[in-house]
Amino acid sequence: MTYKLGKTSLARLEGVDERMVAIVKYAIAISTQDFSVIEGVRTRERQAKLVKSGASRTMKSKHLNGMAVDVAAYDGDIGTIRWEEALYGPIAEAMAEGARAVLGVDGGLCWGGGWAVEGHEYPYDCRHWDGDMLKCNKAYHDLRRSQGRQGFNDMPHFELID
Repeated sequence: MTYKLGKTSLARLEGVDERMVAIVKYAIAISTQDFSVIEGVRTRERQAKLVKSGASRTMKSKHLNGMAVDVAAYDGDIGTIRWEEALYGPIAEAMAEGARAVLGVDGGLCWGGGWAVEGHEYPYDCRHWDGDMLKCNKAYHDLRRSQGRQGFNDMPHFELID
């Protein structure tokens, strides 16, 4: 099945870097999991609220300059967003493929489910992960545990690397 972005998702891409918009549009067309754009550009005030609530860890978010998007798995049969982690691997795989097609060798794409992996600190370019993105997520958490740190699992989040 081929998915497409709805009006709300397209509206949420307004002001987002044109490369990221192209990646998202490419990804939705090839993804095996439908998804919606839940957030593009943020105001500083919104970012401050997210940091205060623990939903974000930085006031230097790439959402502030249109270099990041958050997407969520969508279940059209019941018309709702779903948060089960297993649904985000196929989305991340489609986004990585979109980034390879759109960006070529320039820049990169970091996924919030795999901020870093062994041998590569943040920002890890998910275009270089070979295979199942849920294994990338596991590799990220394994790395953090080995460092005595807790991971920050933000599977809906994608940001451009310049």
